Amino acid sequence: MRRWHFEVGETAVTILCDEAFLPVARESIFRSRHVIERFIRDDPLFGVTLEPYEAKGEVHPLIARMCDAAALADVGPMAAVAGAIAEQAVMDMQDAGAEQAVVDNGGDIAFLLRDEVTVALYAGEGVKGIGFRVAPRDGVFGMCTSSGTVGPSISFGLADAATVVAENVALADACATRLGNLVAEPTDGVMRAAVDLIAAVPGIDGALVAARDRIAMKGRLPEMVRVAADPSKITRVELSGR
Repeated sequence: MRRWHFEVGETAVTILCDEAFLPVARESIFRSRHVIERFIRDDPLFGVTLEPYEAKGEVHPLIARMCDAAALADVGPMAAVAGAIAEQAVMDMQDAGAEQAVVDNGGDIAFLLRDEVTVALYAGEGVKGIGFRVAPRDGVFGMCTSSGTVGPSISFGLADAATVVAENVALADACATRLGNLVAEPTDGVMRAAVDLIAAVPGIDGALVAARDRIAMKGRLPEMVRVAADPSKITRVELSGR
């Protein structure tokens, strides 16, 4: 696989795939953004509410997936937007014949794996040097991370990294936001209660939260490994203003 950085608007992604599938991923991201932007024009509440949103009538499957994920996580639908866009891009590459593809949308990652990959967990000055060895599994799945101390995520908590793994990438994204929100203080009791709650959401494989020098985890997570985070590979907006 080769690595590309791709930006459109506020969406900044790292795409790993065979070069033949890069145009598929790019077009998918453009389409997904168009669907979401058009829906927000029709109903601005969708774009700003921090509570679950019940779509009226028949809506695009991407919007429905975001709404369903938000309802299960008890957050607003835009908490699932990055994961949903990444998920759709990888599904479209799979439909085009890809056997291995990764889309990292600002820390919300969708995988289609033939071979294992290693993902570093970046938690700022908090927990360092850990990551996951992510093994292949059937179909598309996700690992999504929110933070109250690193990056642009909207979070009402103090977690350095709140990471959730699920087959449904939009759901993993929404639940990562909820997990981060639950860590109002970085104590063992609060962090354990937070991962217990998120791991109990239907469809969630596992959850991990890191805050300061503490880690709490619950459920089925990929194998944890020692790995140095390379800041140059963190997906972020690079071209704004150019």
